[in-house]
Amino acid sequence: MIVVGITGGIGSGKTTISSVFELLGVPVYYADDESKKIINDDTKVYDAILKTFGEGLKDNENNIDRKKLSEIVFKNPEKLKQLNEIVHPAVAIHFENWLNKKSENHYVLKEAAILFESGAYKKTNKVIGVIAPLELKIKRVLQRDDITREQIEQRVKNQLSDDEIKSRCNYIIYNDEIDLVIPQINNIHNQLMAL
Repeated sequence: MIVVGITGGIGSGKTTISSVFELLGVPVYYADDESKKIINDDTKVYDAILKTFGEGLKDNENNIDRKKLSEIVFKNPEKLKQLNEIVHPAVAIHFENWLNKKSENHYVLKEAAILFESGAYKKTNKVIGVIAPLELKIKRVLQRDDITREQIEQRVKNQLSDDEIKSRCNYIIYNDEIDLVIPQINNIHNQLMAL
């Protein structure tokens, strides 16, 4: 089985692109979504986050308030690194368990915003990069999330540039509202099925 990473900066549309691959019958592991669940569901991760960042992160239901946590880590690269060191090993284990149940598939996708930064790309055979212009990414995130432009720009600074993503990926999908994405996805799907 081939493990294919799919990555791109915030607002690039990697989740939307991944959902099209799902329509083609390809299982997709959404690492960012799973990490959000793991933060509250995995006791070791939950306890480590509160120990590192303080009990003040708890909301009324004793869950970690992800918005408060984001405000802390996206302003401070060292704190972001600490959070990643807590969460990524748990996500990696969760992914391996998921992967073991998908062995009958020709290939699977692992969707992750920080595939390269987390080192998760080392466990993939190929990587797809999703690229979009900065202003379009910002527009998408402003429509989707309850955060400011400044917060989005801060997150962009913490991620790899599009040029860096392009240089490290095997395939690129331009999700710029100019190039049609379905033919790009079909082309990559056909290439992967031929491997």
